Amino acid sequence: MVFKCQEDSFLKQFTTKVVNCEPASLQWCPPGITESQELTGFNVILEDTILFPEGGGQPCDYGTINGEPVRSVARRGSEAVHFVESSKSFEEGTQVQQRLDWQRRLDHMQQHSGQHLITELFDSEFNYETNSWWLGSEMCYIELNTKHLLSRESLDLIESKANDIIIEGKEVKVVLIDPASAEMDGVRARNLPKDVEGPVRVIRIDGQRDNMCCGTHVSNLSQLQAIKLLFAEKTKTGINVYFVAGLRVIKRLGDCFQREQQLNLAFKGGPTQHLDLLQKLQNNLKATRKSFQKILKDLAIIEAEKLEAMPRPLPKYFSLHRKDGIEVEFINTFLRHAPEEIGLYFLTVSEAPVGNSPTKGHMVLRGQPNLVDHFSTKFLKILEGKGSGKDGNFQGKINNVKEIPECEALLDEYFQPEKSVARAS
Repeated sequence: MVFKCQEDSFLKQFTTKVVNCEPASLQWCPPGITESQELTGFNVILEDTILFPEGGGQPCDYGTINGEPVRSVARRGSEAVHFVESSKSFEEGTQVQQRLDWQRRLDHMQQHSGQHLITELFDSEFNYETNSWWLGSEMCYIELNTKHLLSRESLDLIESKANDIIIEGKEVKVVLIDPASAEMDGVRARNLPKDVEGPVRVIRIDGQRDNMCCGTHVSNLSQLQAIKLLFAEKTKTGINVYFVAGLRVIKRLGDCFQREQQLNLAFKGGPTQHLDLLQKLQNNLKATRKSFQKILKDLAIIEAEKLEAMPRPLPKYFSLHRKDGIEVEFINTFLRHAPEEIGLYFLTVSEAPVGNSPTKGHMVLRGQPNLVDHFSTKFLKILEGKGSGKDGNFQGKINNVKEIPECEALLDEYFQPEKSVARAS
């Protein structure tokens, strides 16, 4: 069946009848949100629909039925199943009013028609067929059946030709063809779903090869406004070429300009200086980090020497915790210079805690094997970490350094009334 949305992609509202309505639920992610939520409502089948059901690489339309939001549209054979988020059902046989989310439809039409155009150009210019395509919320891609990564010059060639054709304003027509007829010869087509019956829908653009397609399209290529090919990357099965078309080009330009202004303020220089200023910043950061690591090593040696200079007998355990970065070399340097007669070392390095959020770090236990084995399991549980070790040496990653005082309390309890020292810096 060809739905009303496929006959006229510019129809924004439509009156039709309810064929079937059943209670249903849907796991749905609102635009811009990563976590899904469960919605309750109804699966509604109509005599016809202006809301496109997901298929052919194109997501479904959104809209309303009698003012109630349609969150999903899926094709089931010759029917479109609309999930409507609503507390009230729709009586079979009654007329309902559909309204289309036009901005979403226009965006999808521009991306889909743009895909047809660049698919045709990659075929004619490089003999690269398109295996598949994907319409994302921010950008789209086509997968080309080649292993040769395209250069920027090749992408610019296709982009330039595509925009020249857009300026020509060629008409985009939709025709229905019997799949068994001779008219199908020369039509770019992929395997039809098994449940499709009757004539197939073909998109026809002057000067280009006909394409079998179920999606919604512009009526004239001038409505694409512009196409921008962003980049290409290798995949296991081919090359993905990422692109944006129409209003997405304008939005992306605006986003890039805003980021450019922010970088101008951060770098204290214009766009032509950004790369040089970034390189200078990276060099300064590298030199600063090198100096910082040297200072940390010197500090580790000083801490070890202070411990070595303490009157004997030395404490049964010693702990040291730094919160100026996960610099494991500080611990390693300290242990290389620290006295060996101490029964247990409990050492950690971590980032400085921010608010109430758990902070990650690195923990090392060294000393008598029985003590290391005894405390490593307890500390990992308290500090929400994992690690391993043997022969009196244990290290691991920890995820909640705020609980270190609880570990210190266990040490105090275990070694009392033995002389002990706990240090923090």
